[in-house]
Amino acid sequence: MAKKTANDDPLAPVTLAVGQEDLLLDRAVQEVVAAARAADADTDVRDLTPDQLQPGTLAELTSPSLFAERKVVVVRNAQDLSADTIKELKGYFGSPAEEITLVLLHAGGAKGKGLLDAARKAGAREVACPKMTKPADRLAFVRGEFRAQGRSATPEACQALVDAIGSDLRELASAVAQLVADIEGTIDEAVVGRYYTGRAEASSFTVADRAVEGRAAEALEALRWSLATGVAPVMITSALAQGVRAIGKLSSARGGRPADLARELGMPPWKIDRVRQQMRGWTPEGVAVALRAVAEADAGVKGGGDDPEYALEKAVVIIARAARSRGRG
Repeated sequence: MAKKTANDDPLAPVTLAVGQEDLLLDRAVQEVVAAARAADADTDVRDLTPDQLQPGTLAELTSPSLFAERKVVVVRNAQDLSADTIKELKGYFGSPAEEITLVLLHAGGAKGKGLLDAARKAGAREVACPKMTKPADRLAFVRGEFRAQGRSATPEACQALVDAIGSDLRELASAVAQLVADIEGTIDEAVVGRYYTGRAEASSFTVADRAVEGRAAEALEALRWSLATGVAPVMITSALAQGVRAIGKLSSARGGRPADLARELGMPPWKIDRVRQQMRGWTPEGVAVALRAVAEADAGVKGGGDDPEYALEKAVVIIARAARSRGRG
């Protein structure tokens, strides 16, 4: 979610929304507009691009009105403003107009940094809207979306949603809203699976997760659903290979904190936690057996066999059996 400065009044004279995550930038604007219209339902909102904010335009927009109307002036891509307009804005920061809320959307970075520095020095409210490039950030975003709507979702459900939807925050937010609207009570992984397992990436990794956890029946069910919905067999063998290799990597690594292991093994910390849960029944011999099964299935789906579906089912059963190899004599 967007991070804010200590000055958290959306009606502050100047708000900076800094970053490149479009959803968060839009929400920063919506928050200010909503607060202004709660104070005055007739608030006038002007949403401008750099080419629309020419020298003199700001003075015109912020000049006193006979009717003392409240106004919100939104300036997008403020890093692209002309030098003359930036100079005008810097002057405005020193004596902002009453009943006017200025919202500047800035991508961050070196371009237009002087404008950012001046706004910050003048005490502008700031909302950070960075791109969420890390899976852990998107996971935190999903958890925050459920909390914001007053609903409970299990950690597994949140992770399954991120795995299924990917990196698009708008799609993640929309998925949370749909689940909240449709489902009563706590939202769990099974619910997410029913809604989103038809996506290719989610389907293939669901098969792999159930297999390496030793849950053969559920893995076979997920496999058949994936194939029925058009998931390419090669995607499933790829997911199986990744799942088994992750077990092998982590089981041979020295103990340590998830963050340290993540750096060592090239996995995100959240995946370290998940694989630790999955590897409990595994032995080195079981990993070797499972890797051979994946290799055979991969050859089968790439033309080395007559029945790709059978090749995948066989691999899933062998992997699930290998996942329970610890403790068997």
